[in-house]
Amino acid sequence: MPGRQELPSTLERSSQDAQRTWIKAHDSAVESYGEGERAHRVAYGALKHTFEKVGDHWERKEGGRKGPSDPRSARPRQQGGRSGEGIDENASKEHLYHVAQRLGIDGRSRMSKAELLDAIRKENRSRTRAARSR
Repeated sequence: MPGRQELPSTLERSSQDAQRTWIKAHDSAVESYGEGERAHRVAYGALKHTFEKVGDHWERKEGGRKGPSDPRSARPRQQGGRSGEGIDENASKEHLYHVAQRLGIDGRSRMSKAELLDAIRKENRSRTRAARSR
């Protein structure tokens, strides 16, 4: 099935560039591996190289930085690793602080980088759930 018809809800609320990246990677993966979970993983992996999840949608990474955003994106599936859930773990603490500020996360000025990452992940999950229930 073409990627446009399989577009996840978080990408429906994202820019055309993010949608195009996911669709192109998804359709290419379907040609190589067939339809299913693997095609979706490949598409998200490609998306995470240039975009990060902010709230209930995807935005281009700070400064146009490219590369895997979390440990799982950087290694083969068989090696495991934790997913960053679309958060760019290689971003600066300052950038994460500004994302937390935009998301209205309380106590962000006293948080470490790891705490900011966790708080942003939690807020992203919350906003995505809320957006899907509308």
